[in-house]
Amino acid sequence: MRTKRMVVVLALIALTSLTGLAQAPGGKKSFTFRGKVEAVDPKAAKLTVHNENVPGWMGEMTMSYKVDNPEVIKSLKSGDQIEATVYEGDEVLHKVKPVKQNK
Repeated sequence: MRTKRMVVVLALIALTSLTGLAQAPGGKKSFTFRGKVEAVDPKAAKLTVHNENVPGWMGEMTMSYKVDNPEVIKSLKSGDQIEATVYEGDEVLHKVKPVKQNK
């Protein structure tokens, strides 16, 4: 009984640790990133994006970014608006998703 309880506790600790790592690599501060896709490079798993100002991280600019999930690139094209998560000191777009444009 005690061994089972210890295994459950250790499993919960491991799960909690992994969840934290997925949310913020290395405990870095996260920011919401929004921008317009200028180009898609599926071979390099990169997007060139003209991003809006991200207060506390970077100003408005156009830059090439790697993405954490190369599969998302298949559904994006030039002109699409996106939203993603970025982490302080990192140039990778995480959890990229297209954003519907108001017409």
